[in-house]
Amino acid sequence: VSQAMDQKVAPAAKPIKIPGPDHPIAIERNPNRVVVTLAGRVVADTQDALTLREASYPAILYIPRKDVDMTLLARTDHATYCPYKGDCAYFSIPLGGARSTNAVWTYEAPYAAVASIRDHLAFYPDRVDAIEERPGD
Repeated sequence: VSQAMDQKVAPAAKPIKIPGPDHPIAIERNPNRVVVTLAGRVVADTQDALTLREASYPAILYIPRKDVDMTLLARTDHATYCPYKGDCAYFSIPLGGARSTNAVWTYEAPYAAVASIRDHLAFYPDRVDAIEERPGD
């Protein structure tokens, strides 16, 4: 007589996709100074932004964490997953109120193909007042 054993089923593995001709991803240094503002405050100011272009999506600016005023951000429990970039974590910007909930995202352990966005943050344009690109100094 055999005893039934409780088996824990591992969650399904997350698919990992590699950028290619059908879904290209390009990351390059942005030559401009990038300034993000909200409610009269500078949330980020950098000359080291990266521009990520993915497939047919609008280009996204990724700003080094060192150039973001992290004291203005509050980490949230929201999380998403991208098969090309990995697990994504979010921050809200409390001074922007409800509009700025989950306004900022980051890939803290991005996949190899996009490793250069590690330690960078991106902002939803409609959840801040401005993301300005100014000629580099």
